[in-house]
Amino acid sequence: MDAMEEVVRRSFAESIRAKEEFLREHEATLVRVARLMADALNQGHKILLFGNGGSAADAQHIAAEFVNRFVLERRPLPALALTTDTSALTSIGNDYGFDQVFSKQIEALGQAGDVAIAISTSGNSPNVLRAIDACGQVGLFVVGLTGGDGGAMRDQVDFLLNVGATRETARVQECHILAAHVLCELVDRQLFGAPHDEPGGGRGA
Repeated sequence: MDAMEEVVRRSFAESIRAKEEFLREHEATLVRVARLMADALNQGHKILLFGNGGSAADAQHIAAEFVNRFVLERRPLPALALTTDTSALTSIGNDYGFDQVFSKQIEALGQAGDVAIAISTSGNSPNVLRAIDACGQVGLFVVGLTGGDGGAMRDQVDFLLNVGATRETARVQECHILAAHVLCELVDRQLFGAPHDEPGGGRGA
């Protein structure tokens, strides 16, 4: 086996191991979070998502799954990634600092009963932590997606989904997107029933 093949096998093995450990630790929490999200959406609330870098991309990805569709043909569900409005992000960053780019949007857009999905692979991103604090003041439920030891987020969220098997950002993010896809499916099933064409589907990709 050459060095490149070794990298391929190691990466897949580490990702699989991280996912298996995540499942053992958080299967029940995933179900509880899905019920929380479905109840909130059923009561007219929304999902707000935020994170930095790859976690920002994950926030946008998952928001799109709710707003458009995941597998089921169903009505759009209200979800918003706080990472996409460049005017808001740059004006807040310029006037108040980058650590407030999410918290001020939570204060403006969040309502009691909404669900926030806070994503930070380290659990220590200052702007994510500040937004979590704002969620508490406004009255949002907070689900934290983290890695490693969970960082400062560990004790500041209502539900923790932590990839404890690794601190490697890529492996953590791979678990996060799988967990988020599972949440999308569970929410759909609770609100609209099981898909007729599982396991496939034709969602935009």
